[in-house]
Amino acid sequence: MIDSIDVFSSSISFSEQDVRDKTVVVIDVLRSCSTIQTALENGAAGIIPLGSNDDAGRYTRYLDSASILLCGEKEGKKVEGYQLGNSPLEFSKETVSDKTILLKTTNGTRAITRSSGAARILIGSFLNLSAIADILKQDGEKEVLLICSGWNSRLSIEDMLCAGAITHKIFDHKLPFDSTDGVKVAFGLYEKFGSDIPALIRDCNHAKRLRDLGYEEDVSYCSQVDLYSSIPSMHEGVISIRK
Repeated sequence: MIDSIDVFSSSISFSEQDVRDKTVVVIDVLRSCSTIQTALENGAAGIIPLGSNDDAGRYTRYLDSASILLCGEKEGKKVEGYQLGNSPLEFSKETVSDKTILLKTTNGTRAITRSSGAARILIGSFLNLSAIADILKQDGEKEVLLICSGWNSRLSIEDMLCAGAITHKIFDHKLPFDSTDGVKVAFGLYEKFGSDIPALIRDCNHAKRLRDLGYEEDVSYCSQVDLYSSIPSMHEGVISIRK
């Protein structure tokens, strides 16, 4: 049984102490967590999230260059010199199978690397929504944090909506009276807008930015609910599918 659960609104809204020894679910609907999920479903050997572009050099020096893909975005666009950006549709089986992916994104990987002191880090999105909610209940996690990656240190409504959907499932659609402010906001957002998730995401600020960059198909893809039933989790700095 979960003793406590809270929701943080961005990748910088929490401290090292907040996550210490807790179970953390990092959420970045558009697009890091959706991309991580897709890459692993398509056979990637693992994902190494990078906190900064400089971190890539530490890995490329000792990993076989033929076995890795350097991927990431800056301001939504693929980083110059990287092999892939942050569009989940780029991470096909033909491209990523058996590859270790070094991934640097503006918000999602920053939230993941800043959560390194957690007891457990899971990767969540709408693509694996029910699997995340179910595992949190089944495993009897005591203290859970849902960390919304946000955008440029600000709240992103699509991430909060996803957090709200997770809490809605965990609490069987009934908000506990002693819920934190973060849970109340996320839960309430899902209660109001959860009946049409694609519509809310389509109209959110980040979706508009991505469409302007030519990534309209990414928005539609990332709005799908329960496309997968697996759960990416991080162990010793590498994200893989939870067994």
